[in-house]
Amino acid sequence: MAEPGPGRAGMPRTAWTVAVLAGSLGLSAVALQVASGITVLLGDLLFVLVDATVALVYGAVAAVVLARRPHVVGWLTALAAVGGGVSALGGAWRSYVSTHPGLPPLDGLTAAYGWAWVPGTLALFVLVPWLVRSGRLGPVAWCGVAGGAAVIAAFLLAPPYAPQAAIGGAVVMGLLTAAATAWRWRRGPVADRRGLGLLALGTALMALSFVPLLATWASPDVAYAVPLTHLACQALFPAAILVCVLRNRLWGLDLVLSRATVAAMLALGLALVYAVVVVVAAAVVHGAAAQVVAAVGVALAVQPLHAWLRRRVHVLVYGDGGDPGRAALSVGRRLASAADAEGLVAALGDGVREALRLERATIEWPAPPDAALGGAAPARPDGGPAGGEAVRDVVHGGRVLGRLHVTARAGERLDRRTGEALDQILPVLGAGLALAQAAGELEAAREATTAARLAERRVIRRELHDGIGPWLSGLRLGLQGARNALATDPAAAAAVLDALGDEVRQRVEDVRALSRSLLPPSLDDLGLEAALSELAGRQAVAGFVVDLRCDPCAGLDPNVAAAAYAIASESVVNAARYSGAAECRLTVAVGAETLTVVCEDAGRGIAAGTPAGVGTRSMRERAEELGGSLVVAAARPGAAAPGTRVRAELPLLPGRARPALPTELPAAPAGVAP
Repeated sequence: MAEPGPGRAGMPRTAWTVAVLAGSLGLSAVALQVASGITVLLGDLLFVLVDATVALVYGAVAAVVLARRPHVVGWLTALAAVGGGVSALGGAWRSYVSTHPGLPPLDGLTAAYGWAWVPGTLALFVLVPWLVRSGRLGPVAWCGVAGGAAVIAAFLLAPPYAPQAAIGGAVVMGLLTAAATAWRWRRGPVADRRGLGLLALGTALMALSFVPLLATWASPDVAYAVPLTHLACQALFPAAILVCVLRNRLWGLDLVLSRATVAAMLALGLALVYAVVVVVAAAVVHGAAAQVVAAVGVALAVQPLHAWLRRRVHVLVYGDGGDPGRAALSVGRRLASAADAEGLVAALGDGVREALRLERATIEWPAPPDAALGGAAPARPDGGPAGGEAVRDVVHGGRVLGRLHVTARAGERLDRRTGEALDQILPVLGAGLALAQAAGELEAAREATTAARLAERRVIRRELHDGIGPWLSGLRLGLQGARNALATDPAAAAAVLDALGDEVRQRVEDVRALSRSLLPPSLDDLGLEAALSELAGRQAVAGFVVDLRCDPCAGLDPNVAAAAYAIASESVVNAARYSGAAECRLTVAVGAETLTVVCEDAGRGIAAGTPAGVGTRSMRERAEELGGSLVVAAARPGAAAPGTRVRAELPLLPGRARPALPTELPAAPAGVAP
């Protein structure tokens, strides 16, 4: 079942009701059985003790679960507790009535001794393991739930004189459930594995405890295997259910649960050791010596078995949060699991969440503007780290690089142990964020370098193609003409050489202008507005007027400013060279999300069907690289001098796509393409 979010609280009143009801039934059954004077070792009366234990233990488990979160497992354990209590009370009343003949038999209550325990007890090992998961049920899990429900129904409907088929079905279904749980413990999602090993073991033991009921045995002692195994399972199931369902801190019950589980499993383990040693010793020695050997074996096994169980149960209850160093190591492994900076930050957050069994762990990166070294993180209404949420600054190298926001699971809190683990993890997160920041800066520098290099190459290609290349061809022809006229008309040859000299000086200025257009110093030093003013001034010196109207552009993204300048410069140069007009208007407007660059002249325009030149393609590439668009069209369609309008829209945040502008060029008088 999907786990509830942080906003869903538990049901404390219902939890108390279940605990009181189940506890009252169990204690009443024990009191009646003791008052009857009949020993529970007679016939099937040992099940009275088993059912009373189920009522007391699972009543407490159901209360803890339901008080923390409304999980379906809590309702099933409540069913097992109440059903066990009713069954125990029915069996105890039957014993009490047999020694007090004057009391009413209450046939309905005594009959419940044979069936009231069935739904809840069977649900513990054929339904509960399928439902303990953090996500939604998959097809296999739904099949398991359906199979478990069918087994419970078959057990209830089985004839009393031939229940072997129903019992066999319960055993098979229980073993299949145990196998599926063990597989999830080994191969399932990491967040779901905690506690599943213990749950799989308890499920298998519970299923196998029904095997003696499949046949009639010569020794009556075999019948005791069922209730005794059920009692042994109480050392496994409650802890496994609490750990699997609640996942994290247990409202102070974690220490009690840990010690109780260790004690119960230690007793069970020592009993097994004693039995094995007695059997082995009896085959070697005889008499009281076998008991002495068994006692010595148990004494030697107590300390190592206790230490081993304590370590295992400690990890089961607390996870990595119980060992801050281990939690930090678990998070540190995430440093090599991501391919980029964003992925690394997300992986670190997932590592903290999984290591400490939290509902949510997010890293705010980069750090907010109000974060400062030594400053306190924002206070939480629930009390900060001692409540359900906490915020910690992530510091590295004396700088606050980010903030860690952690949220406990529904109904849980962040206790001292979690705070200590967070203190150990924060330096690891600091190193990870420093690595992510360095990777991000390196990637940004690489992208900026690549973009600048490509832009410069496009500008150089255009100038070589449209400017210097044709001019060198003209220079070669001019020199050839001067050489031809040198012998016959020296004066004409000198005039041609003087004209070529003036042209060379002009081309030198063009080359200088090209170098300034590649990376104008004023663009970096003073901003886009100053760089465009400088561009207009150079054109004015050359005799072409640029009417510049530019909004303030302070704080403009460098990539956007560079693209805007390149498009404006290209448009103005084209207007000066090819439009035939004496001036143009250059407008730069800063909107809410876009920067608009418009260059408009009243010249001859662009002839219909003229393909886009290198300059136009370069401007369009500039705009589209940032997610913007560009259109070149007639300024006044149908007029004798339609002119040309170049309009570019660039997003203020590079990469944010804008709606494409129409790119069709309307018909205009013949002219020269830019």
